[in-house]
Amino acid sequence: MTVSPKKLNTFLLFKLPSAYFCGVRTKSLDENSCVVSVKHRWFNQNPFKSMFWAVQGMAAELTTGALIMSKIRNSGHKISMLVASNNGSFTKKATGRITFTCNEGKNIDEAIKNAIATGEGQTVWLNSKGINSEGIQVSEFNFEWTIKVRSK
Repeated sequence: MTVSPKKLNTFLLFKLPSAYFCGVRTKSLDENSCVVSVKHRWFNQNPFKSMFWAVQGMAAELTTGALIMSKIRNSGHKISMLVASNNGSFTKKATGRITFTCNEGKNIDEAIKNAIATGEGQTVWLNSKGINSEGIQVSEFNFEWTIKVRSK
């Protein structure tokens, strides 16, 4: 079974309902990139009338996590994944529709290849940028993912 935007959005509803109800939605997923969008609303805002940082973080993490999930599925191996650390920076008030994109599928391919070849855990840092509808970057997140081939 392939990982698709529709399946990811259904997954959110049942496994990560806080992200789903905040409006986080996967828009596209391919070999190298994942795009997730979320719209600023009353429900996901902070007291300063912009999108709460945690909502932005959920959307950004999904771009990186969905890419890894897809790559693991396509590898045919049982591989565990976990966020080890993350950081974020905010450069403009997040209002309107914010689109997060991770374009680092090749880095994931390399980490999975090394994990399979060596049997050792691997880490990979993945970046996701949040851009508003005017094309201005509002935030940027980095996630350190750990992956490890599970023993059979």
